[in-house]
Amino acid sequence: MKNLTLRQLRLFEAVASHLSYSRGAEQMSVTQPAVSMQLQQMEADLGLQLLVKQGKKITLSQAGEEMLRHARRILNQVQIAEEAVAAFHMTEGSKGGLLHLGVVPTAHYFAPKLLMAFAKEWPGLKFKLTVDRRDAILSMLQEHQLDVAIAGYPPSEADVEAETFAQHPHCIVAAADHPLAKKRRIYWDALKDEPFIFREPKSATRQFFEHLVQAQALQVKVSMELSGNETIKQAVMAGMGISFLSAHTFQIELEAGRLAVLHLDDMPKMLDWCFLHRRDSLLAGVNGAFKDFVLAHGARFARCRM
Repeated sequence: MKNLTLRQLRLFEAVASHLSYSRGAEQMSVTQPAVSMQLQQMEADLGLQLLVKQGKKITLSQAGEEMLRHARRILNQVQIAEEAVAAFHMTEGSKGGLLHLGVVPTAHYFAPKLLMAFAKEWPGLKFKLTVDRRDAILSMLQEHQLDVAIAGYPPSEADVEAETFAQHPHCIVAAADHPLAKKRRIYWDALKDEPFIFREPKSATRQFFEHLVQAQALQVKVSMELSGNETIKQAVMAGMGISFLSAHTFQIELEAGRLAVLHLDDMPKMLDWCFLHRRDSLLAGVNGAFKDFVLAHGARFARCRM
């Protein structure tokens, strides 16, 4: 491996991530023949096949999957080193760097405002925002495909550090003209005959609500299952049923008077918003500054009306 170069690692990571020579070449701003030649040389130096062609498709060999994991770790450490060294050249007002933030779908309702506020304090910032399911975000973070992330607490076995910066409220909502919307105090028993719109199976929101219902020893009537917060909001506003949603998802509809929060005892229910990063990564440069910003100001951007 003595001839292995950072350029080869970057080319390999781009092609392996997309499983496409053309998309990898486009990402790296080089020609496809140049990519193929570099990766063929890399495989020759290693004495291993990393990329396997199957017709028009590309897959990773077992050695390729292992190399991809290490390539991402190496490139991540190189980026951290570059940012740390660049800090010595920075003067006031000349900050820069690339921040790749991953968030779960519910966090995308406030993450853009958070990024733009940080960008005002960090001139020259370039950022990329990836929105995906919780398990995908955690996997990308652990595989060095993301710098930092915003989500709930990770599972205990995940090699990820989590720091709480805000509360994440969840409420039961109904159409604005629903009979229960005008009541100031509602007991859980009042919901037993109400048609509920549930999120799809394995949704974190659904699992949270099912736990709450079990704690109340309440049997609810599931009228339908829908995928995604936006679809559920439309169904609730149309009077098709009531639902349990993150408060972040319905702020606009609440202000417009199209949805109402039902005032149940012991509601809203809270989870935590956490800033996540890998335990094996020392946050420096723009990543470290963004962490400090989120911990100091994130609660203000994640505040909800209920």
